[in-house]
Amino acid sequence: MKNRSIFCFYWLSVVFLCMVNISSAAANAAAEEKEYLAVFMEGKKVGYAIENRVVSEGKVTTSEEVSITLSRGIIPLTIWMKETSIETPDGRPLGFELEQKLGLMVETIVGKVDREGQIDITKVSLGVEQKGTKQWPRGALMAEGLRLLELKKGMEEGTEYSVKIFSPAVMQAVDHHIRIGSKQNVDLLGRVVELREITTTTHMPGTGNIVSASYVDEDLGVQKSVIPIAGMKVEMLSCAKEFALGRNDVLDVIDKMFIDSPEPLTNLDEIESITYYLTHKNDTEDFMIPSDDNQHVRHLGNGRVIVKVQPVIPHPEVKFPYEGSEPAILEATKPTRFLQSEHQKVLDLARRAVGDTQDAAEATGRIEAFVSEYVENRNMSVGYASAAEVAASRQGDCTEFAVLTAAMCRAVGIPARVVIGVAYVEEFAGHQGFGGHAWAQAYVGDKWVGLDAAFRGSDRGGYDAGHIALAMGNGNPEDFFNMAAIMGQFKVEKVYIRAKKDVLAQSN
Repeated sequence: MKNRSIFCFYWLSVVFLCMVNISSAAANAAAEEKEYLAVFMEGKKVGYAIENRVVSEGKVTTSEEVSITLSRGIIPLTIWMKETSIETPDGRPLGFELEQKLGLMVETIVGKVDREGQIDITKVSLGVEQKGTKQWPRGALMAEGLRLLELKKGMEEGTEYSVKIFSPAVMQAVDHHIRIGSKQNVDLLGRVVELREITTTTHMPGTGNIVSASYVDEDLGVQKSVIPIAGMKVEMLSCAKEFALGRNDVLDVIDKMFIDSPEPLTNLDEIESITYYLTHKNDTEDFMIPSDDNQHVRHLGNGRVIVKVQPVIPHPEVKFPYEGSEPAILEATKPTRFLQSEHQKVLDLARRAVGDTQDAAEATGRIEAFVSEYVENRNMSVGYASAAEVAASRQGDCTEFAVLTAAMCRAVGIPARVVIGVAYVEEFAGHQGFGGHAWAQAYVGDKWVGLDAAFRGSDRGGYDAGHIALAMGNGNPEDFFNMAAIMGQFKVEKVYIRAKKDVLAQSN
């Protein structure tokens, strides 16, 4: 069986929606009516965006609806999101709503913000309602607050300022730095118009930056936005409703996102480590690749990075549940939005997989093996499902394997997290090299151990040195940001392979 559980691209839409917030904040300033935009990727129309601003009963309600359809090989997937912010006329946040249809997954999140800054959050997914609270990020704005700030700062060339924008898509404030540029002649589907350029640098902690550009008219209405994501150019163009909602082209993102390998990587189960020599295509210093127990990273400058991947072998005779006191490790035992380790179905599956063992290494191996068989329908039409949803549906691609593995580990008290990165495949849709992938890590003893149930259930034994991690976290949308920032931006110049000692001994 080939590696079919690779190439998640839900993160493309999440990051895109985060970027759209800042790119279109002023577009609804002129009138209380809908604005339509066509979405292009690599020159092909792939969807639409609809913006709406309504002032009523002392509230300003601003919504952004986005729909894009992309293809992974022969499988098209439409991802639809609608984000709504509710504010006072002076920009104070009152609440928000996020609706998502990610393939087979449908989710609604509603947040209400009180005067003390507490957010009461209600999430409904798979017919199950969950409630929680969190604090509003200090100084964070939403759409109306941003529009008022833009009016205050003005459009004089050279003006610069920073702002935090709260994004329901990632449930946190995202840092943006805005710079007002010059007027330029801009092509709008054959119509050339003089517009003001605004450059926005978006930053998520622990990741690289994404720099986008918007072009606004005299009324601050955004007529065009250009957003680079994963090495691809995404454009939004203001247009007639009929064109925006009209027929889309087919864009296969695999061709755009696959990273070639300088040589085939065979018999990965016999390899002790692989050292990758990576180069960023723009020679940038802002090339964020994390180090962990399985990969060691050296930054050489000028966009050059050396990554040595050597999978950790878990210590035997380590008991679980985890009884340590390290805050970051304790945090990795708790349920989250996508890792619902307290969900009864997830708990039942975890106990079933682990059985009577008290050894953490054996337990994680059993969970990995269990998930590799449990997710029986390797369905790439799933956008991005949570662990509870995977437990119920038993279908998905690499991200679904990863979230269920991590959640089941947490359910029995073993710290775990989701890893986003790239993995080598011998063949996928006619390609050989590295594609976007997700897997899990479990904390056993004092080391993070890689677990890849998707590969264990195919023609690979699981996690191996053919993986390069780009981000780790709780499987939440913000964890995908670094992949969007650097995927498609770097190449693998060369690799150095070290075989396992027993293999070398046999060859001699």
